[in-house]
Amino acid sequence: MNRIDPIIPARREAKLRYHDHEFEVVSPGEFVRCAISGDPISIDELRYWNIAQQLPFKSAELSFQHYLKTLQR
Repeated sequence: MNRIDPIIPARREAKLRYHDHEFEVVSPGEFVRCAISGDPISIDELRYWNIAQQLPFKSAELSFQHYLKTLQR
C-alpha cells in the first residue's frame, strides 16, 4: 500500500431528482446533504424531501422546520 493511498475511500455525493414516492438517481453516489443541517444522508436512509424545491431532509422535524420557514415568506 502506498502512503498516499487513502485508507478509507472517499464517498461521493449523489445527485437525485425527487418525485412523489421515489427519487431518481441523476448522478450516482453514496449520500446527499440535508438542505437544513448540511449533514450527509445515506441514500438508503433518505425518507424526506421536498418535491417542489428538490431538497432532501435528514428527518421529519427538519422537513417541517423548512416548511414553516417557507410559510413565513
